[in-house]
Amino acid sequence: MTEIDWAPTACTLPTVERPLREREFSALFAASLRRVRQVNSTRADLILDPAAETAARDLAGRESSCCSFFTFAFESATDSLTMRITVPEQHSAVLEALVATAARDAGLNAVAGAV
Repeated sequence: MTEIDWAPTACTLPTVERPLREREFSALFAASLRRVRQVNSTRADLILDPAAETAARDLAGRESSCCSFFTFAFESATDSLTMRITVPEQHSAVLEALVATAARDAGLNAVAGAV
């Protein structure tokens, strides 16, 4: 597992596959993440390079299928792709850990505040 374990017991992804999935997210964030906005405890906007759209949508779809508490929405623009992640309040710690991991992997600082 990674140093920040953001996969809660509610995740149905087999335990043996979790490190692989976490590495996929880490690779996406390291290569494509430009900015992170933690909007509130249940929502974060990850601003990605638009060239990562196919990979980001695929990964989000697979993650939603095993961790149904995640909701991923995408907003495409000419120069960016926003991956909006929301969770129910009881999973806010999971989102916080995911945001921290994303920022760390991309060498960024998470920014709190309204969009």
